Amino acid sequence: MAAPLRIAIAGLGTVGVGTVQLLQEHAQTIATRCSRPIEITAVSARDRRRNRGCDVSMATWYDDPVAMAREAEADVIVELIGGSDGVARETVRAALGAGRDVVTANKALLAVHGTDLARAAEGAGKHLAYEAAVAGGIPIIKALREGLAGNSVQRVYGILNGTCNYILTTMEATGRDFQDVLAEAQHLGYAEADPTFDVDGIDAGHKLALLTSVAFGRPVDFPSVCLEGIRHVTARDIANADELGYRIKLLGVAEETEHGVLQRVHPCMVPKNGPIASVDGVFNAVVVEGDHVGRTKLEGQGAGAGPTASAVVADIMDLATGRGAFTFGVPVQHLKATPAATIDTHVGAYYVRLMVVDRPGVFAEIAAALRDAQVSMESILQHGQNPGEIVPVVMTLHPTVEAAATRALARIADIGAVVEPPCMIRIEDL
Repeated sequence: MAAPLRIAIAGLGTVGVGTVQLLQEHAQTIATRCSRPIEITAVSARDRRRNRGCDVSMATWYDDPVAMAREAEADVIVELIGGSDGVARETVRAALGAGRDVVTANKALLAVHGTDLARAAEGAGKHLAYEAAVAGGIPIIKALREGLAGNSVQRVYGILNGTCNYILTTMEATGRDFQDVLAEAQHLGYAEADPTFDVDGIDAGHKLALLTSVAFGRPVDFPSVCLEGIRHVTARDIANADELGYRIKLLGVAEETEHGVLQRVHPCMVPKNGPIASVDGVFNAVVVEGDHVGRTKLEGQGAGAGPTASAVVADIMDLATGRGAFTFGVPVQHLKATPAATIDTHVGAYYVRLMVVDRPGVFAEIAAALRDAQVSMESILQHGQNPGEIVPVVMTLHPTVEAAATRALARIADIGAVVEPPCMIRIEDL
C-alpha cells in the first residue's frame, strides 16, 4: 500500500467534525479504495479546549490556520472555515503558495474569488476541489465536470437552499405565513439567527455562480446573478399557486439565451408534476439539461455534517488516487468570456397578486396598464366581492419580456385603488 495522504483540517465546526468522524469511522474502507490510507496530521480551530466529540489528539494543533497551511506536514489543506474573505481566503492562498492541494466547502469564497484561486492553483500545479460547496452531499460538480462532460449544457437549475425549501414546504403544509415559519426554522436549527444569506437568495446565488461556471465554461460571475428571496411570498400566494396547479420553490436557474448566460435566483411557480416540485423539506435537487443526455436530476441532502462531510471526503479521496481535475472543468485560460444577460431580458409567464379596493373601474385601469405595456393577461382570480373593501386579485400573464411586465406593474402600482405594491412570481415550465 502506498504512503498515507496527509491532510490538515482548518475549521472544526459541524462539517469539520463530521469530516474527522467519517475519515475515522471508514478508515479501512477508504484506504482500500484509495490504495493508501488518509492521515490527519494537523488541525486548526478557535478553541483547542472545546470538546467537539471527535478525537484529534493524533494531529498537531495550530491556533493559526494560515500558519498551518504553510507549515504543517500535509499534502492537502482542507478549508472548512467559511466566509468569502479574511482568514479563509488567506488559508487557501497560503496552501496553494506552499504547493499543497486544497479541498474546501466554502461557496462564498469561490463565488467571489473562484476564478483567481483556480488560476493560482493551476500556477502552482495543484488542485482546488469543492464538491461540498454546492448542494451538500449531491455530487453535482463531479457530474457536470466528468459524467456529463461530453454534453453541451443548455440549462442547469435547482433547489439550492434547504432553509428556504423547508420554509416554503411548511408554509404550504400548515397555511402559516413566512415570519412564523422562519421563527420555527430558527428554533429547529434549520435557519441562522440572521437568516439573510438564506432567505434573500444569497447562499443559493453563490452556489449557482459555481454551477454556471462549470456548466457553461465561463469565469465565476456572482455579481451578475439576479437575487430575489422569499420574504414577500405569503400563505395566500402558496394557496393560489395550488389552485392554479403549481407549487412555489426558490430556484437557481442558469441558462443560455440570445442575450448571453442568464443567472437568476428567485421564487418560482413550477408545475406540480414537474421534476422539481416534489422535492420537500431541507432537501436540495439539481437538474441538468444537456443536448445528448437530455434531462438529469440529482436529489439529496444539501447541508448538515454527514452529507457535506461525505462530499469533502470524496474530494480528498480523488486527490489520494490522483483523480484531480481542473477547478471549473477546463483550464482558466480557456474559460469563455460569454456575456451575462440581465433579468429584464427574461421571457416567461408571471403570477401577479394585487390588493385593491373593490370599486367600479379598477379592472379597466389595470387592463389599460397592461395594454400600454403590451402585456397580455391569461387569467384572473377573485374570490367573492366586497364593494368598498380591500380584496386580493390574482392575475396570470402570458409569456412576455420581463422588462415589459415590470413596466406594467409600475403603472398598476400607481393606480389609486391598488393599496400595496404588486407581488410578482415567475411561472416556470420546469
